[in-house]
Amino acid sequence: MKRQGEIREIKKGSFLIMDDHPCKIVSVDISAPGKHGHAKARIDGFSMFDGSRHSTISPTHAKCDIPIIDKRQAQILSVSGNRLQLMDNASYETFEIDIPEKEDFNDIRAKAQPGNQIDYWVVMERHLLKT
Repeated sequence: MKRQGEIREIKKGSFLIMDDHPCKIVSVDISAPGKHGHAKARIDGFSMFDGSRHSTISPTHAKCDIPIIDKRQAQILSVSGNRLQLMDNASYETFEIDIPEKEDFNDIRAKAQPGNQIDYWVVMERHLLKT
């Protein structure tokens, strides 16, 4: 799910859909308007799904898509290597999710025991662990 916004609303640390990937913004550079043009924004971000880098250059008045992030909690049912089986606390839906290999997730790996609670996000109908 996504909502419409304008490029001028985007700040470092916010989220934006670039190349069909929800991305966390790491830098926003806005140029001054020229004699006959509009101010432009260069936006760099990393995909929430796979960590790939995405960039875009757009006028600040242009429309953009902003992902809707649904923050939820789940209970860990089982742990198998780097894969967790979770049950949502509100809907009781069960699903499996991988723990990424990044160092940011070492704390989650250490606490991944059946019965523990964990936070996760639903972004564009995909489940992601919260870092």
